[in-house]
Amino acid sequence: MAENYDVIIIGSGPGGYIAAIRAAQLGLKTAIVEREHLAGICSNWGCIPTKALLRSAEIFHYAENAKNYGFKIDGKIEADLKAVVTRSRGIAERMNAGVGFLMKKNKVDVIWGEAKLTKPGEIVVSKTTKKPMQPQAPLPKNTKGEGTYTAKHIIVATGARPRALPGIEPDGKLIWTYFEAMVPPEMPKSLLVMGSGAIGIEFASFYRTMGVDVTVVELLPQVMPVEDAEISAFAKKQFEKQGMKIILDAKVTKVEKAANSITAHVELKDGKVEKITADRLISAVGVQGNIENIGLEALGVKTDRGCIVIDGYGKTNVPGIYAIGDVAGPPMLAHKAEHEAVVCVEKIAGLPNVHPMDKLKIPGCTYCSPQVASVGLTEAKAKESGYDIRVGRFPFVANGKAIALGEDQGMVKTIFDKKTGQLLGAHMVGAEVTELIQGFVVAMNLETTEEELMHTIFPHPTLSETMKESVLDAYGRALNA
Repeated sequence: MAENYDVIIIGSGPGGYIAAIRAAQLGLKTAIVEREHLAGICSNWGCIPTKALLRSAEIFHYAENAKNYGFKIDGKIEADLKAVVTRSRGIAERMNAGVGFLMKKNKVDVIWGEAKLTKPGEIVVSKTTKKPMQPQAPLPKNTKGEGTYTAKHIIVATGARPRALPGIEPDGKLIWTYFEAMVPPEMPKSLLVMGSGAIGIEFASFYRTMGVDVTVVELLPQVMPVEDAEISAFAKKQFEKQGMKIILDAKVTKVEKAANSITAHVELKDGKVEKITADRLISAVGVQGNIENIGLEALGVKTDRGCIVIDGYGKTNVPGIYAIGDVAGPPMLAHKAEHEAVVCVEKIAGLPNVHPMDKLKIPGCTYCSPQVASVGLTEAKAKESGYDIRVGRFPFVANGKAIALGEDQGMVKTIFDKKTGQLLGAHMVGAEVTELIQGFVVAMNLETTEEELMHTIFPHPTLSETMKESVLDAYGRALNA
């Protein structure tokens, strides 16, 4: 006889495990199905371990430039790659174990295996065929396994995987995805990164800081294409100052493999082909949803371009089946998945005043050096949308804290509706902007106007003062520039 639940979640990444916890908090009998590792890609192979690598690179950079801060370090600074990778993997394992603890604490049943939807309200879990790429922390003692399980509400949170281009498929040795890029057995001397989105540019930044000769090839006319053009151009100059080579309006059409290197044929905007040889190539051309082999087709669940189609509350076209996170489409961000999870579960539980997600208020962060962060409309999108706008800018070079930190290369840009004073977008590049952006996200959610931001007292000396100054600048009132 099948065991019955109120809610079953397939996948334990940021969307899945948050959905499970919120459902349990609301008194729903909840189970979560996982086939590989608790906490999903984000904690095991994405958001968290990559930030650990980037932190190591940052420390390496400071050590190499210690004299700029008044210190003398005798001898050559050398990176211990094995130790760097081991630290990153250890942090991933800690996150993995943490989610196991949360499942136990919230009395969520863990079902280990591969789930398949057999009909609305029912899944069959079989033994997993997925070989984990790292050890799984000990599972809760009440972990269940193969069998049939039923629930009135089933949430698909199966995440996404790296997209592969025909003819340039990753092979694990010469052509990497982010999986291999996080655990290199040795540091390559040269690297070609295909794609300059968040994943591509973060790895380009890590390897360049670690001393690797890095070339980035981007199909579109700007690096980090989703960002505001002015911020993107600023970041590009900083990357190039660091020695990174960036080729825009170009695509890799062919890759030739040698014993321990690749030669990429890069087609430029004018049609000419440039051959670039590097030790390794990272394919960072996006991700695609894990929608295969889970029974969606048989049940008639609607998909589009590799993702499940949902409404603002995670509902699919089939009653009782929901989707959240990367598998439910862009933006493919962990914090989007987490918020989507809460919205979906609270709607299932019948809570009043549950609001659908406003995707314009989802911040985006790229942890390269310098960092990039944004929320809302770019200047170009605001104009395309018909707004008459005011734009404010403030450089880090005029901020006392940035100067004291030795991090004076950056800027904040704000975009307002000239008619109403509504904050339409905020865009940042520079030190710690991924921490600063949340101030503008809160302001947008509270429908804050320029007047309220101008009357807000920002502490001194802080990098956050650049935020207020950019608002003042939009109205011709900047005080420190």
